[in-house]
Amino acid sequence: MAIICPTVTAFNEHDYKEQLLRLRPFAKHIHIDLMDGHLAPTVSPGLDHIWWPPEFTVDIHLMYQEPMTALDDLIRLRPRMVIVHNEAHVHHMHFAGELHKAGIQTGLALLQATPVAYAEQIMHSFDQVLIFSGNLGHHGGSANLELLAKAKEIRQHHPDVEIAWDGGITDQNVAQLVAGGVEILNVGGYIQNSGDPASAYAKLEAVLRS
Repeated sequence: MAIICPTVTAFNEHDYKEQLLRLRPFAKHIHIDLMDGHLAPTVSPGLDHIWWPPEFTVDIHLMYQEPMTALDDLIRLRPRMVIVHNEAHVHHMHFAGELHKAGIQTGLALLQATPVAYAEQIMHSFDQVLIFSGNLGHHGGSANLELLAKAKEIRQHHPDVEIAWDGGITDQNVAQLVAGGVEILNVGGYIQNSGDPASAYAKLEAVLRS
């Protein structure tokens, strides 16, 4: 069954803590965005300030131009998964291999304009492929459902890889995304910007169960 992963996208330590605590009463699996100001235009708190309650399962979306600079800190934090961008400056298979040796799963994110074919030669090294349809380093954005064609293409060549989506998920499109093959739904603004985040999360869950 598809999973709703509320997203934390914060630009300072205070907002980071506030967003985490907003999710704590209802979320189990969350998605933390980390930005370096280069690959993404915004900057998140540094890795030495990243933490989460122990009951959370955490995926880290690393929007860094040079991911290897963060490798040791990522291994220290021990999330479930680290997602790196296809567009980053890194030897992707080596990066994935180092995380796998530490028992951490790896994901590969593709920006809107990046064809699946550009990542085809390295995709076998990753546990997840994330289809990105948002505004890099920000909550919000829109879900360009034409990008679901990527999910179909990925599934044809890599039937066992986990397919995720990031950007513009709401109660109006979540069912269509799941029907299109998305298994991990990373939801930012719809939950974090809601007056009642728990109810917004519950509404998405209800759509998935209907």
